[in-house]
Amino acid sequence: MSTNYSVRESEKALQPLQHIFSLDSEFRLESGRKLSNLSLAYQTWGELNEDCSNVIWVCHALTGNHRVQEWWDDLFGEGKCFDPEEYFIIAVNVPGSAYGSTGPLSEELPDEEKFDAFPVLTIRDMVNGLELVRKELDIERIHVLIGASLGGQQLLEWSLLIPEKIEHIIPIATNLKHSPFGIAFNEAQRMAIQADPTFYQKQPNGGEAGLKAARAIGMLSYRTYEGYKITQSEENDEAFDHFKASSYQKYQGEKLAKRFNAFSYWYLSKAMDSHNVFRGRDKKIVERCRMPALVIGIDSDLLFPISEQEELADKLQNARLIRLQSDFGHDGFLVETETLTNHIKQFLKIN
Repeated sequence: MSTNYSVRESEKALQPLQHIFSLDSEFRLESGRKLSNLSLAYQTWGELNEDCSNVIWVCHALTGNHRVQEWWDDLFGEGKCFDPEEYFIIAVNVPGSAYGSTGPLSEELPDEEKFDAFPVLTIRDMVNGLELVRKELDIERIHVLIGASLGGQQLLEWSLLIPEKIEHIIPIATNLKHSPFGIAFNEAQRMAIQADPTFYQKQPNGGEAGLKAARAIGMLSYRTYEGYKITQSEENDEAFDHFKASSYQKYQGEKLAKRFNAFSYWYLSKAMDSHNVFRGRDKKIVERCRMPALVIGIDSDLLFPISEQEELADKLQNARLIRLQSDFGHDGFLVETETLTNHIKQFLKIN
């Protein structure tokens, strides 16, 4: 009986578990505003060691979530780079998102905090939320902190806040301060959302048509000329309308609209724009991060160009820079997972 019970417990530990953290008091924001309620959805996967030596903490990207197996499944899972048999894997859905954490559509919020009246969040606000969950779980040691894009921005802010508790960091396709070019791309997407009059009608599907257009704009910054050439070229040279690339853009907009909402997209893009680790700090603040760092940039990334990863690696005290080759631009961190795995294993000396 005991053997069978142990097997069942082991199998259960290999299944991702969903949790909700709720704050009993107001959550004050960097802007000076507050959220009257804060809930954070998060996932744990695997068993935590007594000394917290096996914690892998994942920070998700803009439209990602805490269920890492849904969007980074080539890196996380049984027999993969980060195996729940060996590691305790945790990810938190950031505030403002659409996957269970407090956001613009949360029913528990008062009307003055919902829809387009939701307060503007910053990356630092998100990291303060991560800290609440870390303290709730009494995790005093993070073996590896990994994140890409907006997730990488959270990683860097958090590494500056608690450098003594993080053993390794893997920032991917991210930056120390969001660029004017990146802000301009995000503003173009928000303009598309705001051009949809339903965005201001305080309804859950408000701005849906605008969101689809915004996603189509965003795809141009996530991919590349070569990437579209590889995947969306016409087989029929006689075509003069209804192109594959056109259908692809519409498909991406429809796909996102089925799982996300315009308000979360608007506010999370604002949070990305806010990212600046130097705001209100000494310019040498990054030197606080002395833990080993594997900085990964993508050579074709339009949104977070390789020069930003070069700057990051230069300022960190113990960094190794990897220039990942990909035809798929910023989305290369989701596509080139075999290469990513090899570099990560080498960095962490995983067999």
